[in-house]
Amino acid sequence: MLTTFAPDLRIVVIGASGGIGSAFVDLLRPRGKVIPLARADLDLTDPASITAAAARIGGPLDLVIVATGLLHDAAGGPEKSLRDLDTTRLARSFAVNATGPALVAAAFLPLLRTDRKTAFAALSARVGSIADNRLGGWYGYRASKAALNQLLRTAAIEHARRAPLSVVASLHPGTVDTGLSAPFQRGVAQGKLFTPAFSARAMLDVLDGLTPTDSGGLYAWDGATIPF
Repeated sequence: MLTTFAPDLRIVVIGASGGIGSAFVDLLRPRGKVIPLARADLDLTDPASITAAAARIGGPLDLVIVATGLLHDAAGGPEKSLRDLDTTRLARSFAVNATGPALVAAAFLPLLRTDRKTAFAALSARVGSIADNRLGGWYGYRASKAALNQLLRTAAIEHARRAPLSVVASLHPGTVDTGLSAPFQRGVAQGKLFTPAFSARAMLDVLDGLTPTDSGGLYAWDGATIPF
């Protein structure tokens, strides 16, 4: 696992208390020092907590994974139609799914090493693809994940000037058996509901195969490129 990276990595996993985040932590521990960050350590909606966490951890880092996402919460589920749009819920979706990870990139990309392969990855979603949108609905989640993809694509271009060996990527984990997908699992095809461990390992394999020329893309758990 991660054979294209150097040994003894220094890794940060944000969202480490979630299903996929905790799976990343467990899988990555044999590969070096893993620094898990949960909401108490870094709040995506609080820019000061992001910059403080980056300052506290410092560099050099080899791998940063943002394993977070918001589809539904106590305020409600994803919007099915335009009638359901609400400014507060939309702002919350963008804060957690797009703005927060972008601020993490701003704080943590400068901490990545420049002398060997490194990576910054954030969990996106296939439904964030505009080209792949054939069903509609889920307005805030779709739009905020599309924004995340654009933010990371732009960050990848800038980051390549400083760290040409690095990779920045948006990753689609598939449908994973976590709290995020729990209300929507009924229609999942047989064999397509993944355990967190399976999804996390698959995404690490994808990162292992990516090169700097792939930086800025959106990739599915099986390595397929998803169009923006």
